[in-house]
Amino acid sequence: MQTRRTALIRISSFLAATALAVSLGAAQAQADKIKLGFIGPLSGGNAQQGLGAKNGFLLAIDEANANGYPHEVEGVVLDDASDPAVGVSAAQKLVNDPEVIAATGHWNSSVALATMPVFNRAQMPFIIWGAVSPKITEQNFPNVTRVTPTLVNENKPLAESIAKGGKIKKIAIISDTTDYGVANTKWFGDFFKADGGEIVFSDASAVGTTDFRAMLTKAKAAAPDAVYFGGVVTEAALVRSQMADLGMGSLPMYAISGIYDPKFIEIAGKAAEGTIVSSPAVQSNPKLEAFNKAYDAKGYADPAGAYAKYAYEATQILLDVIKEKGTEDKDALSQAIRGIHHEGILGTVSFDKEGQTEMPIEVDMFTVRDGKWVKM
Repeated sequence: MQTRRTALIRISSFLAATALAVSLGAAQAQADKIKLGFIGPLSGGNAQQGLGAKNGFLLAIDEANANGYPHEVEGVVLDDASDPAVGVSAAQKLVNDPEVIAATGHWNSSVALATMPVFNRAQMPFIIWGAVSPKITEQNFPNVTRVTPTLVNENKPLAESIAKGGKIKKIAIISDTTDYGVANTKWFGDFFKADGGEIVFSDASAVGTTDFRAMLTKAKAAAPDAVYFGGVVTEAALVRSQMADLGMGSLPMYAISGIYDPKFIEIAGKAAEGTIVSSPAVQSNPKLEAFNKAYDAKGYADPAGAYAKYAYEATQILLDVIKEKGTEDKDALSQAIRGIHHEGILGTVSFDKEGQTEMPIEVDMFTVRDGKWVKM
């Protein structure tokens, strides 16, 4: 009887210990799961930019999970539809989820400017992967950094190359009324005038405008040598198409990378021919080549475009600082991001005192030729 009682006690102790181990294991698994957030335009006229960036974000997470990262990482992907109100709702969803440690987001500057206060109030580390307005880092929120150059970096070489070419002396500017459009108008105009050019017309309209004919008719009367457009894809394509309708198709149209997208050509059709843009250049390196191969191997439905690499790099930086600093102190994570020297697919990434990337910036020039963007 004593032997049987002893055996039962041992079995009971074993089962209790097993249950405790399972419970602790489950708790540990629960504790080891974290989330990173992504926000970008996944619908609407700018979706192509956001979809490629989303894939870059998810690729970085997939690679981390496959290579022994100390936490199981889940990506939370949300659409901002290029709309500040939608972006704010998405940001609130991320900061209200206790498992979301940090986030990366936004192609549209107006959306980034709207959501930054949300992330700042929550002190959630937030890296901008696409938006280029100088105002974003001028505000110097300690938790916000940006891996892309600003529109100033893109407009200066574009304006200088046009002015120094000698053929274009007078330009008409058409833009949207967002911070992005206003800043493009200012900086391109300032740089072009500084190099001896003349702005003969300037006007702006709200995002979503579909008829630019009245504005273009006034621009045409000012006899410009070219048109500069300071907005994004859909409106740019409509402007270019309507330029052709009004007999202005022979004039070059210039812009920065906000319109550098196959969608522009799809909407503008044959009128897109000859459009010229500047876009930040990234020097080829083994890590970038490996990223391109990994992206292609995934078989994503959407091309990487210009921004997948930036979203990937932003996510890699978040993963690195979380691995080093843990998940509890978000302020420590933000400080670590500001102080980082990250060797990644973009080269060596570090940030200035306002959170702006300090990488040296060069631009490539592209034009539409035979229905495709080609490097000049």
